[in-house]
Formats: sequence, C-alpha cells, structure tokens
Amino acid sequence: MGEEMQADYGEGAPTRHPRTGKYRKPRLFVLMLGYSRHRFLKAVWNSSAQIWCELHEEGFAYFGGVTQIIRLDNLREGVIDPDIYDPELNGLYAAMLSHYSVTAAPCRPYAPDLKGKVESAVGHTQRTALKGRTFESIEQHNVFLQRWNERWAFTRIHGTTKRQVRDMFEEECSALTALPATRFEYYQIVERRVHGDAHIEVGGAYYSAPPRYVGTTVVVHVGTLWLRIIDSRSKLCVREHLVIQRGRRRTVESDVPKQTPPQVLRLVAHVGGAGPSCRAFAGALEADRRALALRPLFGLIDLIKRYGPLPVDRACALAMSAGSLRLRFIRKALMVNALQPMLINQHELIESIDTYRKHFSALAKGAASDDQ
Repeated sequence: MGEEMQADYGEGAPTRHPRTGKYRKPRLFVLMLGYSRHRFLKAVWNSSAQIWCELHEEGFAYFGGVTQIIRLDNLREGVIDPDIYDPELNGLYAAMLSHYSVTAAPCRPYAPDLKGKVESAVGHTQRTALKGRTFESIEQHNVFLQRWNERWAFTRIHGTTKRQVRDMFEEECSALTALPATRFEYYQIVERRVHGDAHIEVGGAYYSAPPRYVGTTVVVHVGTLWLRIIDSRSKLCVREHLVIQRGRRRTVESDVPKQTPPQVLRLVAHVGGAGPSCRAFAGALEADRRALALRPLFGLIDLIKRYGPLPVDRACALAMSAGSLRLRFIRKALMVNALQPMLINQHELIESIDTYRKHFSALAKGAASDDQ
C-alpha cells in the first residue's frame, strides 16, 4: 500500500487539431496507483522530457502524495539507455523524481507486462470512455476524461480486487509520501566546451569553470535564475552561477588560470602587427587580464579585419591615452569616426586631375581669344 505507481502513454480519441483542423489521436497519459487502482488521465498533443515530467507532477498533485517507486516503460522521455541491469534515466526526469523522493523502476526491455496494471488502465479507458467518441479540442477531451474518471472509474467496483476504487484509495492515501513544499524547477540540459580562458558560453553570456576543465566538454543545467556546470563523468556540480544578461561575464576568481595561455601570447603578437598602438594596447590587456584577455583580443582582430589596421591603431592610441582597456571604447571610437564623411580623390566616376587641367587650359585659351 502506497509503495508503487505505474505510468504509461496510450492513444486518446480522435480530436480536432488546432493547427491542421483535422482529427488526430493525441497521446493519453495514465498514472495509476498500484494498490487502489486510482488513476490520473490527461491527453496531450506532444511529448518531451519536460512535458513527461510535468504530467507526473500533475498526477502527484491529483493524488495528494507520491509512492516510493514508479514503474515505467523504456520510452525516451524517461529512460535514455534501456538496460536489464543498469538503465540510464533521462537526467531531467531523474532530477524531478529525486525532488519528490521517488525511485524509478524501468521495466526490462520488451517486458511491458511488468507494469500490467497501467497497461490495463489504458485499454480500459480506451474501450469504456473513449470508444466511438470525437472531440473538437484537447481541452474538451480532458474535461470529459476528468469527469468520467471521477464519476465512473473512481466509484466502480474493480474487477480484480472486487472492491470500490474510492474505498481503497481512502486507505492508500494515508500511506502516500507527502508532497514537498515547492514544485520542481525545470531546466535545460546542454553541453559546452570550456575555452582557454576557463569560461563557457551559454545564451551569449560567459560563465567561469574550474581551470582543470579547460579544453574539455561539460554538462550544463540552465534554469531560469541559475546555471550549474556538471562534471560529465562524476555527474557532480563543480560550479554554480546566477544567470546574467547576454554579453556579460561572471567569473569566480579562483577559476582564472594563473599563467597566461600560449594562445593569448600568440594573439598579442598578431595584434601587434597592426601598429604600435595596437601592440601597446594588446600588451597592456594581457598584463591586466592574463587568460581573460583571450576574447577581447579576438574582438580586436575582428575590428582590424572590418576597419583596417590604421583606424584601429588610432583608436587604440586614443584608448591608451584615456586609460581604458575596454574593447567597447575602441569599437565606439571606430563607429564615431566611420560616421564622419571622408573626402576622396579617386573614383571611377571622377576623371584624373590631368583631364581637368587640359579642359581648364582649353577654356582659358578660348576666353583669351574671345577678348582679342
């Protein structure tokens, strides 16, 4: 009692799709308590790891508690790598279950009979509630499922136990584990490579990682307000940051490499070839930021390609005289200078100065002859 629940997907009744206007069968999610056979039903158009987790949470809230174990099939929303002895759960699903103190027990591959109770519930719902019915919207579909579940399935005498489902649930609900005070906070799982300055890039912002991970790939959990860097082998969190705006950087001082990477020194030499002021600016930048100078140097090289060495060298001289080592200063100076019109003495539509000189001489001679 209160030890196990089972989850599965089936097919719902034909429902008009909001985009195509045609009738399609949505996915029917069923979550069933093992002892009382009380069930939670909901139809959805699409599925993903987060939708799968959210459906579980709705079911937990509907029952008012959770069991110790949940049995499920090896669908990818819940199990990434099915295995008889050591299945690998989807990371988001595993974290959600851990939040509710529930242990997942995936069935052996090709052994759906191990969750026969929920398999029977899916078939029973399709035969009894949904057979021959169509719905004009997914909302109408779910309203009907909820009403049918509460008025008929919940009050019926179960064919196996020979008892009313409601009476058995009243016994089981006291054995369910209480829900936590807050719901699970969802996050995205991505992979990122740690660059030479010991930072990763997520959403256009930069976050530091321990320097031992430079050149390796780490797993990143990205929430609404926080970001966690996870060791891909040990699955342990090695750094946590608050999410920042695009273009900004969040650095833990201990994450900055103590020595300047050789790549930074090569970039300093490359930038120095654009002019003396560029050389001075790049050297000062490397001395001030060490490994963190990597990205500004890349940005400086990009500016040299776009505007040419001479304008960038002048902008670097202006930045050095102002005591600024910010790439934003140089970019702003280049943009201001680019807005000023430049006079040119050569163009495909402009004749050479000798042509104009000949015309002027001819006109001068004609004017002189007219005067005579």
